[in-house]
This record gives sequence, structure tokens and C-alpha cells, in this order.
Amino acid sequence: MKYLLSLFAFVLLFSCASQKAQSKYSKIEYEAGACFGFCPIYKMTINPDRTAVLEAEHFNFTKNPSKGEFSKEREGTFKATIKESDYNKLVTLLDGLDIKNLNDKYGNDNITDLPTSYLRINFADGGSKNVEDYGKNGSEKLSQVYQFFEDLKHNQQWTKVK
Repeated sequence: MKYLLSLFAFVLLFSCASQKAQSKYSKIEYEAGACFGFCPIYKMTINPDRTAVLEAEHFNFTKNPSKGEFSKEREGTFKATIKESDYNKLVTLLDGLDIKNLNDKYGNDNITDLPTSYLRINFADGGSKNVEDYGKNGSEKLSQVYQFFEDLKHNQQWTKVK
């Protein structure tokens, strides 16, 4: 009986330890649009397994952009696995937004030279939320999320695939 109880306890502990935490986000996507200047233009998609795709158009990796870059081809498509600590921080930032209650649209359309950002979240429960932010000033917490995506372009190991 003692062995049976020990075996049961071992199986119970092993099954609990091997279950991975289920992410509430089935896809996280951020897109940064163009402006009348050198604003980075890209789209980043991150999956719950931390795999990510970066579709970089222009001004993403240049420290001193110039007008000549407008005529260059797009920078490329890149793939990476987001570091676990960074993915967890992103989830924490998103959780702090209370995403489902954000406005669908932010910004002042009377100004014509600002970039637009798009935050698209698909939830594991099948729901989704899309936020369009002209000027990237929807809220301080949204700005932190936008900056986090900008930082991910530079602090992950991206591999060019196209």
C-alpha cells in the first residue's frame, strides 16, 4: 500500500510539473506604420510558443536614416524565438492594459504626419481586440507596449528568412 501511495503521489506531482501554463493570448501582433519621415515600418507577430515573425519594411535597423532608403527594397522577413523572460514581460504589459476595455481607436486625425500603430490581440477563448492608434499616444501604458515591441527588434536573435 505504501508503494502504491508513493507511486500515485509521484504521478500526480509529475503531471502537475509537466503541464505548461496556457497563454490567454493565441496571437499578439503589432504593426507600426509610416509617417512623413523616418519612422520604422514593420509588423511583428508573436505566438504563444514564443515564435515570432518580423516583417521589416524600412528604417528598422539604420541608426542614421536618409532619404535614399525610401528607394531601397524592404529590409526583409525575420524569424526568432522570443526569450522567455521577454515574452513574460510582454504578457505582463498586455495584462496591465485591460485590453478588452481599450478604445478601438486613438489619435487626432487633424494632424497628418504621424505614424499609426496597430495592436491586434487574439485571445485563446476565440475573442480578439484591435486597437488603432494614430500618433502612438493612446495612453502611457500603450506607449510602453509600443516601445517594448521596438526594443524586441534589437534584443532578440532574428534570422532573415526572405
